Amino acid sequence: MSASQPDLPEPAHPELDSMLSRKFGKEVANYFSGSPLNRVSFLRTDHPFLSLALKHPSTSFLLFKNMEPLVKSSTQLTYVSYKDVQPIIGEDPYAKSEEDLIKEYNSATYIPQLVFLGLDERKKESFQYKNHYQGAPFFALDITPKGPITSAAETLISNMESKGCSFLPGRMHLSLPATEAAIYAASRHLLDWNARNPFCATCGHPTLSVNAGFKRTCPPADLAPSLSSPDAPPARPPCATRTGISNLSFPRTDPTVIMAVVSSCGTKLLLGRQKRWPPLWYSTLAGFLEPAESVEEAVRREVWEESGIHLGRVVVHSTQPWPYPANLMIGAIGQAIPGGEEIHLGHDAELEDARWFGVEEIREALRVGTSGLGDAPGPEYKEGGLRLPPQTAIANQLMAAVIGGFLGAEPKI
Repeated sequence: MSASQPDLPEPAHPELDSMLSRKFGKEVANYFSGSPLNRVSFLRTDHPFLSLALKHPSTSFLLFKNMEPLVKSSTQLTYVSYKDVQPIIGEDPYAKSEEDLIKEYNSATYIPQLVFLGLDERKKESFQYKNHYQGAPFFALDITPKGPITSAAETLISNMESKGCSFLPGRMHLSLPATEAAIYAASRHLLDWNARNPFCATCGHPTLSVNAGFKRTCPPADLAPSLSSPDAPPARPPCATRTGISNLSFPRTDPTVIMAVVSSCGTKLLLGRQKRWPPLWYSTLAGFLEPAESVEEAVRREVWEESGIHLGRVVVHSTQPWPYPANLMIGAIGQAIPGGEEIHLGHDAELEDARWFGVEEIREALRVGTSGLGDAPGPEYKEGGLRLPPQTAIANQLMAAVIGGFLGAEPKI
């Protein structure tokens, strides 16, 4: 594999022997997972905690502009302090309770999106709350210049750029170290979700970010003057979201299945390619999970729709968060049934090609031919050979699992 590819995160407690590890093997942690942060989700409504965490000297803020993270290089994120962001977020956005913020809601006031990510417990002496919750606090902040924060944001951006930092264009950023990638993934997912959901899906009125960036609420009143009637009372029309148990909307995660398909004899893997991919670059098949469909059913349906192959047994291997914008990749391995292995691309025109590859050809490609879509393969790659996704992609891990004997034994060639 290419030397430029970062290491994968370590799974939880890999050194422990247990009944499950003996039965199913070591857990696989995919890129974008493995965050070092304890999310302490139950403290997101605790504004005294958030206020203290916000201003602590050990606190780190990851900045975004137009969903692009601030970096020192393509392999290192840049963090700033409370002092740097205070001109943008104000003295303390958590000084009032959520209840009071909802009562005083004014949709005409622009509030930069701030998200509390969690505590880095590797730094236990950094910050303590109630003698129990310890670690360096982490936040993500969108400083895209707009509205009243434009001047302060542009000043901070200029200051960071003068220090050699920049906002990294693109989306995937697969060169970050594993722990940094996990922090980036959570930050981008939540900032993107908040930006995409400024209005209530039921009544269409503006919503307010609460729970430290993890939820949005539709306030019952709005102090902003109405365009049609400036003197109208602040109360909003009735909204169905206020009649249920909780008046909240939550971050969206779309489940996606991605699968390594093994031939019935266990000697070949099915791979496909899209027209936009580089020549000879193939990967595993994938698709969205549909309503009222199990993971196993989705795997069988997607494989048949895209390739015409009929699958029997399907097992889940591992999962990978994929914040582009909000997917959870559910990695599976399925085996074709005897007589159901003829490829037919006529059902769904998504693939340009699909074919069966021998295990040894894939084994060699995993060794020398992996890369991102826009990158060159490893130095030992020979022109004309099969090319595959890098190890940061769950597709790579699924193929490696099959090649490595995940099905119980080395495939017989």
